[in-house]
Amino acid sequence: MAFIKDFFNYVRIYSKYVDFTIIISYVLLSLIGLVMIYSASMVVAFRTYDNPEQFYIRQLASIILGFVIVFIMAYFMSGEFLKNKYFQMLTTAGIFILLIITIFFGTEVNGEKNWLRFGSFNFQTSEFLKIVTIIYLAYIYDRKKDRLKQLEGGHLIPLAFIGFCSMIVLYNDFGTGLIIFGIIAGIFLYSGIPIRFLFKVGGALMLAAGAVGIIIYLVTGSILSPHQQARIDTFLHPFNDPTGTGYQLTNALVSISHGGIFGNGLGNSVMKLGYLPEPHTDFIFAIVAEELGLIGVIFILCLYLIIVLKALRYAAISKDMFYRLVCIGVAIYLSFQLFINLGGISKLIPLTGVPLPLLSYGGSSFLSISIAIGLLVIAAKHVKKSKEMDRA
Repeated sequence: MAFIKDFFNYVRIYSKYVDFTIIISYVLLSLIGLVMIYSASMVVAFRTYDNPEQFYIRQLASIILGFVIVFIMAYFMSGEFLKNKYFQMLTTAGIFILLIITIFFGTEVNGEKNWLRFGSFNFQTSEFLKIVTIIYLAYIYDRKKDRLKQLEGGHLIPLAFIGFCSMIVLYNDFGTGLIIFGIIAGIFLYSGIPIRFLFKVGGALMLAAGAVGIIIYLVTGSILSPHQQARIDTFLHPFNDPTGTGYQLTNALVSISHGGIFGNGLGNSVMKLGYLPEPHTDFIFAIVAEELGLIGVIFILCLYLIIVLKALRYAAISKDMFYRLVCIGVAIYLSFQLFINLGGISKLIPLTGVPLPLLSYGGSSFLSISIAIGLLVIAAKHVKKSKEMDRA
């Protein structure tokens, strides 16, 4: 009993450093996602598994694990642990090995080979490269902060490693690779490296990308995979083949249009009844719009906006380079993935198969976002402690 009492006293005292606005927004999005996954997947789950709660139960398990991870990171993990050299070596080496294993032994899902299967458990390695990219680049440029104004080639070494890992992901999963490159660019720009050096790096990256594209073309006969080519064709002419390659996008657009301002009511989507395949995954926003309407969509977007604005605020006021770059990385991760998902299913940009953060079904995606939220909470703790020390 004494242990339990001490535990709750510790949590109560330490709570003053935890930003509960971030936590509450994260929890609300997770629970809304769970409800919408159940609503969107019950028909598909019953037809496939004879159990309408199949996807709901699996997502519930991921959410519980995600909540535990965020709680542990919020109350029991220090940012100094993330700065530990051996932790950095372990995470970077670990993700690199997992990516190589995925190339040779990965499972292909929906045209993208970026999954590792362990029995009944699927693990998407590219999702966790996003997290490693954030903490690794933040760690490296925090160590180099006194030399960032000097135009050194050493600034490119961490980018070369992460860039190589990202190119591995990009060929198999263009959407995820695009998000990782966005995180890299954002952290690199925000680190304070001189503009002229950035132009040199941009030129070098363009040349490298061109060389990789030529190599891929010579080996495969095409820069894009057939799956990626089909997605571009669908984006340009979705209604040319509404029962074939354009089936998902056209039905997603119809679903969004059905919702109107107030929606048709929770559980009352028509398009999930076999018209929209796998509506609980990347296309869940279409079901959200149909059932909850514009009002529900705006509420959900406001929750995302709260987290992103909090991340940008802490990045602006933090005096520590590491936490500043972590906040920027998390803000780009969440906002960029949100834009790519919503842009894809609303025909603003080509579809890339990127899940909607915290709302789409998928354990790897949910846990990756949960860890990112945990990193943001850790950074917020550090900022609050620093301000408290400055006042003392």
